[in-house]
Amino acid sequence: MAKKKTTKAATKKKTAKKTTKAAKKTTTKKKTTKKKTAKAEDEATKKKAAKKKAPKKKTKRKSRAKKDEDARQRLYWAVFNHAMKPVAKYAFNQKKAAEKKARELSPEGKLPHFVAKVKEVIEEE
Repeated sequence: MAKKKTTKAATKKKTAKKTTKAAKKTTTKKKTTKKKTAKAEDEATKKKAAKKKAPKKKTKRKSRAKKDEDARQRLYWAVFNHAMKPVAKYAFNQKKAAEKKARELSPEGKLPHFVAKVKEVIEEE
């Protein structure tokens, strides 16, 4: 049993033939797809032209609602108990008086009172 020796040139010829057949198949497919795409592009341009020619509908502009002006507010110091209920209220420039009241209301061993800022709306007449 003698084995055939294949040369490099013979294998190159076989692969070259395969590639040419494959190349021919792809080129024929490309030609058909080009025709199809050209038709599709023509249809797409016709549709776009039809859309451009159609008159646009005018829509009413939404009215802008007038914004309410922010109400004026005044700042106070308030003394609160443990249940977040205001016990006393002082003007903003009387912070020391508010802290003194909080110390008086919360002696040692009982629930503490504290001071916090409170904003109230000023009603104009």
